[in-house]
Amino acid sequence: MTVGLDRRCSMGDFVAGIADGTHLALAGFAISRNAVAFAHELVRAGRRHLTVTQVIGGLETDLLAAAGAVDTLTYGGGSLDRYGPLHGVNQAALGGSLTLVEYSALALTLRLHAGALGLPFIATRSMLGSDLASAPTDRGEVRAGENPFDGAPCLIMSPLRPDVAVVHVDAADKAGNAAITGPTWSIPETARAARSLAVVAEEIVKVGDIDPSNVDIPAAIVDAVIPAPRGAYPTAVYGHYDYDGAHLQMYVDAGASGPAGLAAYLERWVYGTASFDEYLLRAVA
Repeated sequence: MTVGLDRRCSMGDFVAGIADGTHLALAGFAISRNAVAFAHELVRAGRRHLTVTQVIGGLETDLLAAAGAVDTLTYGGGSLDRYGPLHGVNQAALGGSLTLVEYSALALTLRLHAGALGLPFIATRSMLGSDLASAPTDRGEVRAGENPFDGAPCLIMSPLRPDVAVVHVDAADKAGNAAITGPTWSIPETARAARSLAVVAEEIVKVGDIDPSNVDIPAAIVDAVIPAPRGAYPTAVYGHYDYDGAHLQMYVDAGASGPAGLAAYLERWVYGTASFDEYLLRAVA
């Protein structure tokens, strides 16, 4: 563990360092463990022309898409689970302001895995026999190939190295050692593939309080530690709080009414609040 470093910073200071055009990787999964506080801050800061990678799209990415912050989204699909689709993503894509690059969830995770390991490429059989490989092939990210051992067809994929990844964790110390309870999905690959990593933490603990065997993200790969209690609300964080179904349904209903509905939601709940704490006071009251 790293003991002598203090990587804590505020959400505002971290977002101030993210430029327009950044390639951002997010690690939330549908309505679980979304970095919603980060998305709110990024929207209020007026960022534009982002490229976003997220294995399974969730609320954080939909908020960014609804705000017009994202030009390109690479993902393996996504939704707000039982409440409905990603209306912000879908409307931006249909309107022509957002380019969607779709992979299977496995193939995209493997590209992140290759980036994390520093591999020049990685092979997969995922997406063979479907048209999912068409857009990535046209973009030069995927090539048709064959297994050199048995000659069977496969796809050769380039590694993926986002500029910045943001991961919502249960607990982190000031150096950046972080723990995640429950499913981790593609979080390890996303965190390790990025050139810069921020962990957004429910709780900041003392260095040494996290058992080394429970450290899911080591301090050595972390650049910023951001305290944000309930920072994934209204999505769930395993062992801390459940998703807020009423708020999620309100968001989906707003999106179902069209871009104006999402704009009204953003005006009330994001632009109309000075901070995520103020948003929580309104939403949870």
